[in-house]
Amino acid sequence: MASETMTPPTVTGVTPYINVQGASDASAFYQKAFGAQELMRMPAQDGKRLMHCHLVINGGPLLMSDCWPEEGYPYEPSRSFTMHLQVDDIDAWWTRAVEAGATPVMPLADMFWGDRYGTLRDPFGVTWSLGQTPKSA
Repeated sequence: MASETMTPPTVTGVTPYINVQGASDASAFYQKAFGAQELMRMPAQDGKRLMHCHLVINGGPLLMSDCWPEEGYPYEPSRSFTMHLQVDDIDAWWTRAVEAGATPVMPLADMFWGDRYGTLRDPFGVTWSLGQTPKSA
């Protein structure tokens, strides 16, 4: 687990920041399912929630926190975004995620655009897609 006092790394570009119910559990799940590395966490004063958590998954940042209904940020499940991972060994990534508890939504298949692709939903309601571009012959 990451240090609670570490200075957060600087991120650039567009960085996803999600709010989930159970951010600490989500971090543990993402570490198991997607090989995430937790770089930093900031626990809330209530000792139950996280104010902030910084992960790196497949080389990219994912920031998250628990929901804060008392501050105007209640949990709102969304189907309007998908976290995408472009990987080199999709079958291994898929198997690891499913074994960790992700639910297949669209099974892996070879798609018309050339990638092998599928989607999963994690236990926190976030949809993930996995893609692999075929290696050149």
